[in-house]
Order: sequence, then C-alpha cells, then structure tokens
Amino acid sequence: MLRSVLLGTGSALPRRAVSNAELAERVDTNDEWIVERTGISNRYVAEPDETTSTLATEAAQKAIEAAGIEASSIDLIVLATATPDQTFPATATIVQNNLGCRGGIAFDVAAVCSGFLYAMGVVDSMLRSGMAKRALVIGSETFSRILDWEDRTTCVLFGDGAGAVVLEAQEQEGDKPRGVLATRLHADGAHNELLYVDGGPSTTGTVGKLRMRGREVFRHAVVNLAEVLKEVIEEAGLSISDIDWLVPHQANARILDATAKKLSLPPEKVVMTVGQHANTSAASVPLALDQAVRDGRIVQGDLVMLEAMGGGFTWGACLIRM
Repeated sequence: MLRSVLLGTGSALPRRAVSNAELAERVDTNDEWIVERTGISNRYVAEPDETTSTLATEAAQKAIEAAGIEASSIDLIVLATATPDQTFPATATIVQNNLGCRGGIAFDVAAVCSGFLYAMGVVDSMLRSGMAKRALVIGSETFSRILDWEDRTTCVLFGDGAGAVVLEAQEQEGDKPRGVLATRLHADGAHNELLYVDGGPSTTGTVGKLRMRGREVFRHAVVNLAEVLKEVIEEAGLSISDIDWLVPHQANARILDATAKKLSLPPEKVVMTVGQHANTSAASVPLALDQAVRDGRIVQGDLVMLEAMGGGFTWGACLIRM
C-alpha cells in the first residue's frame, strides 16, 4: 500500500529568547503566576528581520538535510500559518522560491493551532493520490505580531517558531508499515468567539489582535483532543497502549496533563516543550516532534500520535509510524 513516509524533521526559532522575568517588566505579571497556570517559562520572539517565511525556510532546510535529499526533488509544499508574510500570495510560494524548488505545488493552510495537522491530512491525501511524490509540510508562525501586549492573559502564552517534515510516497508492506496510518480532522464554527483575531482584510482592513476566553477553550480542548485521538486509534485498528509517543499541540501544560490523564497515558510518553517555546500555534507540533527526534527519544519504528486543537474551533490527530 502507498503510504506517506516521514524522511526527516527540522525546526527553527527566532534569535531572541524572552523569559517570564523579562516579560514581567513589560506587563503586569510574574514568573510564578505564568508557570503555575501554564507551565511556560520562556518563549522566542521574532526580530523585525525574522518572518514566518524566514523561519519556515530554515526549518524546511533542516528537514531536507535530515532527509538526505535535494530541495529540487520537493514537488509539494503545504505551509500552515495564521500569520502569513503577506495577505497574498501564499507564504509557501516564498519558501518554495527560497529553497529553489520552483514549479511544483505550493499553498498555505489556515487552521490556526491545528494547521499542521490539517496540512498533514491534505499532503497525505495528495501523495497517496499521486498528485505529488515528495512533500514538505511546514508549520510556521510569528504570533508575536498579533498579540495584544497589554493583555497579560494572552500575551504570556504565545511564541514564534517553525517546524517542518519531509514526507514521501512509498510502497509499504507487512504488519508494521511506516508512514501515516490514519488522520481525523474536525471543525465547529459555532465557537468562533472563544478564540479569534479581531481583524481581517474583509472586515476591518487591519490585521487585528488575538482574543481568547481561556477557560472555555481549555474545557473544549481536553474533551475534543481525547475524542479525536480515540477515533484515529480505532481507525488504525490499534489501542492507546500501542502508542510510543504523544506529540500534542503545546498550548498549556495543564491541557497536556489533563489530556494524558483522560487517556490513561503515562506522562513520560508525552513530548512536552511548552515550557521552553510557549504556544507557537501551527509550529508547535512539528517543533516538538523535531526536538524529540533530534534528542533521540523518537526513533524509526516508533508509533507517534500527533494532535492539536485551535481557533475555529478546529482539531485533529494523525498517527504515524516513524
């Protein structure tokens, strides 16, 4: 059976790290308050010369290098972002040009924090249908550009960054095939007002700032993430105990703990980077995945569950054997 096999991962962070202590000099907050509620102690904030496309390009180059391939062999790029360089064209086309692999397919996906999962679903379908042979799936964000730095309930939660993976269509046989095994995606637009940006080209003509009702989002996240993970496991004909690693969207340490508990997953199976990177939206899952691959925790043959939930609401999960 033709499957989308992961060849390599990569990630990128802005140069500037911002600690809770530094943030406390700017807004009415403190390290203890942030850590206790979120588990976050640090985040990275892009400088003016660092953009969604520059971070995406760096992450993509590292993924290509890890895959041991030429950039020119990539014929599909799907970039998940809520903070594109321009209203149009797609930031994926800028990355494509930067990498020197012009002529293939390149477009953006907008599903906020679930964006990377949506991009994985789209790319997996396109590879298995034969529309492309080798793809880059990227999540990249400069969320610092859309934060209200006067609102301490939101500005402390987010950071900037990028992550990328290379997927290739390969024939896989046997009872333990590598590649994407199952993906499930969902959306419910009824909850728009719980997590959104109060601007846009068609409404205000401005970029706008992020607005969130955190408690309501938390409640929905724990339920939705647990349910979609179970759907994917059932579709793959496996059980939760088969999962070697859970790589969730890095929104908040309490959401990660609550989700793992709801699924009876031991904490040591959960990759958690939210403390160092904060919530990097669409970048958080591939960023965390790359870190766990590079530090040797995740190895070839491992069964890895990726999952995320974001504004919309959107949510999804993807099971992949490395």
